[in-house]
Amino acid sequence: MTPSGLEKELLKLYAPQLVTKEVNVVLESSAYFVFVTGAVARPGRIMFDRPITVMEAVIDAGVDHSRANLKEVTVIRRQAGREEQYFHLNLKRELRGEGSEPFYLQPSDIVFVREKFTWF
Repeated sequence: MTPSGLEKELLKLYAPQLVTKEVNVVLESSAYFVFVTGAVARPGRIMFDRPITVMEAVIDAGVDHSRANLKEVTVIRRQAGREEQYFHLNLKRELRGEGSEPFYLQPSDIVFVREKFTWF
């Protein structure tokens, strides 16, 4: 719903209770950030203004396919008053089209892309 649409809806709902028949709705910001680190080209904080999946965040950070182990990506989620949660994801399966539901990030999530283990 747009801000003007919400204004009209609120005016209809609360008209009998309003002294002045005017309602103003202002959208401040829906932007949030997540952190992406590990085997990516541009580690750090990334700002988004819409819901974003782990895959989209990793791609936006510049996944380094020569170094990144996309089979082992970890999302660390901290929520006020709760213990940290760790989610282990296999983005390689998602790239092959075998993934399940997309994993959506929440504000301040940390995405860690592990490096591939190589023998010298």
